[in-house]
Amino acid sequence: MHLPSKMRFIAAQFEALLSGDLWRRSATHSNRMSQLLANELKSIPQIRITQPVQSNGVFAVIPPKYIPALQKKYFFYVWNEEISEVRLMTSFDTTEDDIRQFVTLVKKTVR
Repeated sequence: MHLPSKMRFIAAQFEALLSGDLWRRSATHSNRMSQLLANELKSIPQIRITQPVQSNGVFAVIPPKYIPALQKKYFFYVWNEEISEVRLMTSFDTTEDDIRQFVTLVKKTVR
């Protein structure tokens, strides 16, 4: 009977998330940041965006020799190792400055 007593803590989180438009504002911001990330990465000739950006994920091909250097500072998954496609995710707390810092590192790394 320990589990039911803990449910109020989970329910409190859902209540906060679903009250007002917090969930929508968080999702909208995250999606806007992924659009910004994709647009910034498109300006780098060595990077190719592989999928339309429809949510908070950006799929891009990055040459494999650059991925370890980028992963030293930023956590992301290699989605498809055969083509060196990575999955970059944004969230409710991703800032424009975060995006610019990542893109700056990518530009320095691929030179």
